[in-house]
Amino acid sequence: MHFDKLNVSQKNNWKMYQRNAVKELLRWKDSKGRKPLVLRGARQVGKTTIVNLFAENYAQYVYLNLERDKDREIFIKYGSIEEIVQYIFLQYNKSLDKIGDTLLFIDEIQIEPKAVAMLRYFYEDYPHLHVIAAGSMLETLFDRGINFPVGRVEFRVMHPVNFEEFLGAMGENQALELYNNIPLPAFAHTKLLQLFHTYTLIGGMPEVVSEYAENKDITSIPNIYESLIATYFDDVEKYAKNANQVQLVRHAIRSSFYEAGTRIRYQGFGASSYNSREISEVLRMLEKTMLIHLVFPTTQTSAPFMPDVKKSPKLQALDTGMVNYFSGLQKELFGTKDLNSHYQGKIAEHIVGQEMLSSNYNVLNALHFWVREKKQSDAEVDFLYKFDGQVIPVEVKSGTYGKLRSLHQFLELSEISTAVRFYAGPFQVEEHKLSTGKLFKLINIPYFLSGKLNEYLDSVQC
Repeated sequence: MHFDKLNVSQKNNWKMYQRNAVKELLRWKDSKGRKPLVLRGARQVGKTTIVNLFAENYAQYVYLNLERDKDREIFIKYGSIEEIVQYIFLQYNKSLDKIGDTLLFIDEIQIEPKAVAMLRYFYEDYPHLHVIAAGSMLETLFDRGINFPVGRVEFRVMHPVNFEEFLGAMGENQALELYNNIPLPAFAHTKLLQLFHTYTLIGGMPEVVSEYAENKDITSIPNIYESLIATYFDDVEKYAKNANQVQLVRHAIRSSFYEAGTRIRYQGFGASSYNSREISEVLRMLEKTMLIHLVFPTTQTSAPFMPDVKKSPKLQALDTGMVNYFSGLQKELFGTKDLNSHYQGKIAEHIVGQEMLSSNYNVLNALHFWVREKKQSDAEVDFLYKFDGQVIPVEVKSGTYGKLRSLHQFLELSEISTAVRFYAGPFQVEEHKLSTGKLFKLINIPYFLSGKLNEYLDSVQC
């Protein structure tokens, strides 16, 4: 969806719910030693639209899409950065006198490796020209032995729309203002919980959010989900090595939405006859395209926490709304009062993971969880969250404090004395004592505030 094709109402929605991404790009624009920026993210998460919107901050804007022959040939025909820059400014009728107030956006850059190589020279020879590159299958270049210029570019990751941006898209301005109050006023809890359930139900894919914000009709969005998965299937046709791999990848994509939120086994993934090697290879490929995240556990209780890639991972899919749709969970979740009461709490855990990922544009941001796998004493803590030089265990659980047995085991084995529980209830901080006599602080946070975890940890001075 391109920004210039949206109507006035939709443009206002885009501006509201993409404001966080625009703020991040503005920080890049104003930073000292700015380098060409590479935007990563799955197809259809809004990379092109957000850059088109961000371009309003410049006197001049040039958009190149390397899926178009005429744009791709610029990097094939001309061998020097000087020729490329001069040709672009001439071809698109831009003034070189305003080069310092010009944004050049190279979309689908992975299609032409020579364009990737030129990012180095944009940085070295034209540092005053602001350059952004994006592509949905960038990591395929690594498999072809072509690397991004080390030290000459910087990266940001775009995720689906988060809950804060969803509130803006829905025009819930008062709810958005209260959401950003820390702590949240008690009277706002019910309203935000209801809105978060709607957000969890439909997810954060920009086209879905835009359609729902415009019409408030959940029956109008199934075709969008189907169109999204068809787009991912089309990408398979472009990059798969052969017909067998096409079928394997298509199976893995669709099965990922069924298996999301659970620990998976490669052998027979998605009730198939595929072996472990085949599935592990294709899931790693899908992780490169950012359609999924493989979340590996650690058994350590002290930093640094190293993920154990030999153990079975949890599967985090791109978007919870797509998980709900393709798993047939939308009807079950409609009108729910507590996400933890459905699908064994996996949807609640999945949306919290999605919020935690979307709160950070850092390319190294990742999810981890803890396991203790011993006879008669299995335990699992949903997430380990890095904060201010320490690691905070995080559980997504409803019910009473006494049910947090895995969390207790982790705290008993570690020196950590602070933990977080996301649930449907209000924000509150409690002091508890373990059976060993150890005291610890339990921070209870409504799961609709999971994207604000950093701020709430700050507020209680962890």
